[in-house]
Parts: sequence; C-alpha cells; structure tokens
Amino acid sequence: MFAQMLAWQRSALKVASLAAEAQQVMAYRTLGMAGLWSVDPSENVRMVAEKSPALMQSWWSASRAVMGGAAPERVVLAWAGPLERKARSNRKRLAKRGPKTRFKS
Repeated sequence: MFAQMLAWQRSALKVASLAAEAQQVMAYRTLGMAGLWSVDPSENVRMVAEKSPALMQSWWSASRAVMGGAAPERVVLAWAGPLERKARSNRKRLAKRGPKTRFKS
C-alpha cells in the first residue's frame, strides 16, 4: 500500500513539474512577444508547430502503457513524460536567451 501511495505521489509530482515548466515557457514566450525577452523571430511558428508532435508522442506513450496493462499512475507518468521533457528543453533554451537589454526606438 505504501508503494502505491508513493507511485501516485510520483505521478502527481511529474504532472506538477510539467505544469511549472509549461508556465515558465509561456512566460518567456509572452515576454518575447512583448519585446522584453530575447527570442528567435521564428519562436511563434515553433510554438505552434511543436504542439502536435509532442501531444502525439504523449498520447502514444500513454496508449502503450494502457495496452500493456500498466497501473493508472504509470499511465499518467507515460503521458506526462514526453510533454515534460519538451517543456523543460524549451524552458532551458529560452532561459539562456535572457531579457532584451537594448530596445529599438
């Protein structure tokens, strides 16, 4: 029973981590659209283009877990894993760019 509780906590932490990473990426991109964060000009296109492949990979991982008879918390981990990895890589990439220090007048 204790192991099952830990498994649920682990999956809840994975989802919370995904939410935090996604919020940070959204903040960087919003600041970039406002001209306050240094982002690549193609960031808006990238933002839209990466959604479908990431969601498909997440869906595929969760589906494989379900079809394999995995426990519900394992299915949640399989679903959140690909999305969290993508969000984390985006956050790290965008964080390196830093705030815009020179503004055009």
